[in-house]
Amino acid sequence: MNSSRECLSLVIPCYNEENTLAACVESCLGLSEHGLELELIIVDDCSTDASGAIADSLAAAYQCVSVIHQPQNMGKGAALRTGFLHAHGDYVGIQDADTEYDPLDYLELLRPIRAGQADVVYGSRYLRRDTRRVLYFWHTWMNRALTFVSNMFTNLDISDMETCYKLFTREAIRGLAPKLRENRFGFEPEITELVSIHKLRLYECAIHYRPRSYEEGKKIGWRDGIRALYCILHYGAPYAPLPMQLLLYFFIGLTCAIGNLAAFALFMALGLSMPLAIGVAFALAAALNYLLCLAILFRHKARWSTGGELTAYVLTVICMCLLDYGCTGGLVWLGLSPVWAKGWSSLVGFAGNFLLRKFFVF
Repeated sequence: MNSSRECLSLVIPCYNEENTLAACVESCLGLSEHGLELELIIVDDCSTDASGAIADSLAAAYQCVSVIHQPQNMGKGAALRTGFLHAHGDYVGIQDADTEYDPLDYLELLRPIRAGQADVVYGSRYLRRDTRRVLYFWHTWMNRALTFVSNMFTNLDISDMETCYKLFTREAIRGLAPKLRENRFGFEPEITELVSIHKLRLYECAIHYRPRSYEEGKKIGWRDGIRALYCILHYGAPYAPLPMQLLLYFFIGLTCAIGNLAAFALFMALGLSMPLAIGVAFALAAALNYLLCLAILFRHKARWSTGGELTAYVLTVICMCLLDYGCTGGLVWLGLSPVWAKGWSSLVGFAGNFLLRKFFVF
């Protein structure tokens, strides 16, 4: 590499893009006319068309182009992880192997990083009011809805979380890449959550965008939208702002309350005595609450062995049961009706359960 010029590495994940790959790379090469040294890393995701051969021919024709062939089809996220490991530029960006995006927009994305204002810059398709190709309503609003939900969990005000164009400093992507797990399009919410967790400075820039139709080779679909929603919840819930965590815990509690009631009704129908039905149903609901909290809201931080964590959870349940009993009885003694006393005690119990699970159990 020529150390006198800044180097931009673009990772190009590619799967069955024989019709657009060469044009994409040629568009990227135009960046070299603007004072940048380029490193174009094509990651062929075990294409079944001529994409791999085209990529090899491009690498033979241009010194700045290299090709990595995945041993099996693994998805965009896996291809990007592979490409990030081989990127050596001062800045590392993402370029789809189609012609939906204009690589010259990276010149604008570079500005906040070069000015020392940003560690990461997203290229937004929704900031620019401009002439555009009109295609799929539901696809656009799926993107906007996922961005909205992602923002609720990250507390970032992003206009386009699902954008392809994401530019990182070398230091930023080296810190984030080892933590990436998603193999397909779940990469977008996952990387955004990591940017938030690591408190990286994030900017957005307007970019040009020419969407293609599914007939032209577009691959992302509604199943990827469902997966993205799962990723937002899975990666974002433990670090979400307190109002979102409380809301999630409310739904977990509601789910467990419904499970408690259903189990109680079932056991009574099976002929169990009322005390036994109450006890077993409560135990099952408590176990469900534990599993949901562990899977969704709070993450295991390895402070406890599994046995120790379970013991802490049981102690929490016992403490909150005693608190509920004492609070209800105390409020009745102060003159409240039993219903109002139980209602206020339930609110106290909700807050106490949440805090003990967040800071003591998990």
